[in-house]
Amino acid sequence: MNDTLAKLYQVVLDRKANPQEGSYTCYLFDKGLDKILKKVGEECSETIIAAKNGVESDTVGEISDLIYHLTVMMVQQGIPLEAVMEELEQRSHKIGNLKQFHQSDHNT
Repeated sequence: MNDTLAKLYQVVLDRKANPQEGSYTCYLFDKGLDKILKKVGEECSETIIAAKNGVESDTVGEISDLIYHLTVMMVQQGIPLEAVMEELEQRSHKIGNLKQFHQSDHNT
């Protein structure tokens, strides 16, 4: 896998540290967490709809939008990309947690 996500994270981090006029990322940071979270929610819904409609190119586009907005949220919240990657790595080694998964699924 390439390092595209790490590059995206670095660009977003740089936009927060060095705002550039006309940057959509900077606009989101200026508007604050509520705006960022609203966009995450919108993109999540659009991803679900695209997947339901079954057009792969639309779904890929919406997933990309969602990942971008999640990245902005992570930077806004000070969550390092490495923390998410480590969590995913740990989860990739779990086997046989279906019962535990269903239990946590009902609690959220």
